[in-house]
Amino acid sequence: MESETIISDQFYTAKSAVRTDSLTNKIFNSQSNSYSTFVHRPASTLGLSIVIGTFVLMIAGAFSVYHLQEDFEAFQLERINSSWGFPFLIIATLLFFYQTAVFLYNSYLFLGYKAIPSVSDDLLPTCTVIVPAYNEGKLVYNTLLSLAESDYPAHKIQLLAIDDGSKDDTWYWMQEAKKKLGDRVTIFQQPKNQGKRHALYRGFNLGTGDIFVTVDSDSIVKKDTLRNLVSPFVVNEKCGAVAGNVQVLNNEKAILPKMLNVSFVMSFEFMRSAESRVGSVLCTPGALAAYRKDAVFNCLPEWINQTFMGQPSDIGEDRAMTNMILKQGLHVLFQRNAVVLTNVPEDYKGLYKMFIRWSRSNVRENLAMAKFVFKNFRKESKLGARLLFLNQFFKIAMTYPFLLFMFFFIAVHPALFLSSTFLGILILSTFSMVFYAKRYNLSESFWAYSYSVFYTFSLFWIAPYAIATASKRGWLTRGL
Repeated sequence: MESETIISDQFYTAKSAVRTDSLTNKIFNSQSNSYSTFVHRPASTLGLSIVIGTFVLMIAGAFSVYHLQEDFEAFQLERINSSWGFPFLIIATLLFFYQTAVFLYNSYLFLGYKAIPSVSDDLLPTCTVIVPAYNEGKLVYNTLLSLAESDYPAHKIQLLAIDDGSKDDTWYWMQEAKKKLGDRVTIFQQPKNQGKRHALYRGFNLGTGDIFVTVDSDSIVKKDTLRNLVSPFVVNEKCGAVAGNVQVLNNEKAILPKMLNVSFVMSFEFMRSAESRVGSVLCTPGALAAYRKDAVFNCLPEWINQTFMGQPSDIGEDRAMTNMILKQGLHVLFQRNAVVLTNVPEDYKGLYKMFIRWSRSNVRENLAMAKFVFKNFRKESKLGARLLFLNQFFKIAMTYPFLLFMFFFIAVHPALFLSSTFLGILILSTFSMVFYAKRYNLSESFWAYSYSVFYTFSLFWIAPYAIATASKRGWLTRGL
């Protein structure tokens, strides 16, 4: 049975002693402090040891490459003279130059990126914010309070929270938020767990705003996030969706979130800035995204009934919606000034499950994108969107060939493999390190190297496994 609670309590008569503004400020002050030197944190000894160990490995790799030059030359000659080695070398060289060209192109696009400033209150559109939640506990309470504190005209915002049949106390914390916020939020409870896509579907059908905003229930927004997020719809009539700038909320609690915080900055503030310049951001993240209402309803039946290999799609709802909006010929943009902080897994098991889900979605939606990206899907230039797609396609297509070559390399010349890998990480991760240091903080930027080492040796199997199991269903990380 559906439940809806509507209470007309005044906003400031709640029993809770914590004010929404102090909550939001406390969280964001904590995030600002997270950019201070890592040696002052509780986990500083372990963190410092990891960073130092990473540099020792990379320097040892560079030193080994220098002393093993003759072995490298012999290996290259052996590979060139083999029946399979020379064709592989040609393909690898072509892909290297292609990836280099794509990187330079993305860098050029990034340098020209500028976030759209917030429009005035009178120009801001009406907005429905949808917060689906499953087994999030008190996190959903903090999410709703941060949204209620947004600097957005109260009469133009509708806040909906939907409990997707949680098995914990999520519904209790939604009710607590309702008590505090009164009629500023409306809460709903699904009769049973149906998945995030169905919770969002309900919100879309209940929403009255011209713009739909989706926010994950373990995320916190800044006061100006919502107005910055929706402003592109006002100044660009071709804008169908906008991706927010996702940063890590729990990056003081464990080592993995520290690493992911640097990785997210590269993924969002560099890559999505470049994608935004050609109006083709490939994925609007579940943590924070906005959609034009008309664009959503144009594809809503297809989206809610989406299948893959005959099975209902229960993952990748954000990437699927992005694809379907791009297919309509609309632009999908990124707003760097629309910041959201979200929780990420703090242990290895949670992390690889999240990456498997993302990778499976990437495989599925690249196949879906292939059906329209080379057609006349928009009047404006389609080159940028096609280059972005091809880059994704080649990464997927070359996954198994490079995996086989890696195993061959390890079996035949393990010392050459290790030394060249650590040197490669030192070279390639320096861009991420410098980018983060320039945007935020030098000391934290060194996690770029540690993350690359960690991913290379402990998560390399994610992509091939996701390709092989792309048809498997399941969210994987929605347990208690």
